Amino acid sequence: MKKTLITTALLALLGGGAPLAFAQADHDAHHGGASAPAEANAKLAEGTVKKIDKSAGKLTIAHGPLESLGMPAMTMVFRAAEPGMLDQVKAGDKIRFAVEKVGGALTVTSLEPAQ
Repeated sequence: MKKTLITTALLALLGGGAPLAFAQADHDAHHGGASAPAEANAKLAEGTVKKIDKSAGKLTIAHGPLESLGMPAMTMVFRAAEPGMLDQVKAGDKIRFAVEKVGGALTVTSLEPAQ
């Protein structure tokens, strides 16, 4: 019995932290580690707002390639991550934006006027 407890304790000490370390490494690799803001800014897509549907929380954007998703240029409807984003733009505005899959839906997670 005592040997089992010691073995269990050793396994917990040796192996218990490994999944956390791997999870952190995976998280850092996915989010770019410390350089994430600069990298995210470089990966913003450019587009033109075609339509805003505030009641549905969506906007239609004619956009260039979405490299982060491997998608070519086209016009698509996206969900807005925050309802306030829809108040920041109007049809015809040129924008830079980031898109991620959130809950299976393509979602605009950041939005700024194009320079």
